Formats: sequence, C-alpha cells, structure tokens
Amino acid sequence: MAHWEYTAAMARLQERLPRFAGASLRYFADSSPWVRVPPALLLIVGGTLGFLPILGFWMMPLGLVLIAQDVPPLRRPLGRAILWADNKWTGR
Repeated sequence: MAHWEYTAAMARLQERLPRFAGASLRYFADSSPWVRVPPALLLIVGGTLGFLPILGFWMMPLGLVLIAQDVPPLRRPLGRAILWADNKWTGR
C-alpha cells in the first residue's frame, strides 16, 4: 500500500466519522509531530488499560491511527485495516 493509499483510507475514515471526531482527527493528522505524538501515546497506553471504567479499548486504534503518520512501517497494515473495516461496515 503506497502512501497515497493510506492517505485515501484516512480521508475515507474522516468522512465516515461524526463531524467532531473527523475534524479532530483531521486537525491532529495535519499538525506537527510534537502535537500529534503525545496524545497518540496517551491513547495507546489508555487503550491497554481498557478494562478500567473510564478508559476503553477504543483508544488503542485511535492512537495507532495518529502515530502511523510518523511511523511509516505502520501505514500499510493500518491502512489495510481501515479499508477492511470500512468495507465490512458498508457491506452491512
């Protein structure tokens, strides 16, 4: 999966999310790594603690989406996962 395919998958994800979530994801995706990486790491750590009442396992994929902007080896599998989930969702 080329970088443009990952970018297309991200754009598709942002369109499908609710307005606030899509705008937030777009803001972080377009910002510098100094703004993007700390919340991504916090989301990943919070996702590992998903068994606690306030935190949730939903935080892990969101953190991975944010950190994949700065870690190129994560782009291909994450882009494929986004497209797979989107195809499954639209197939229902």
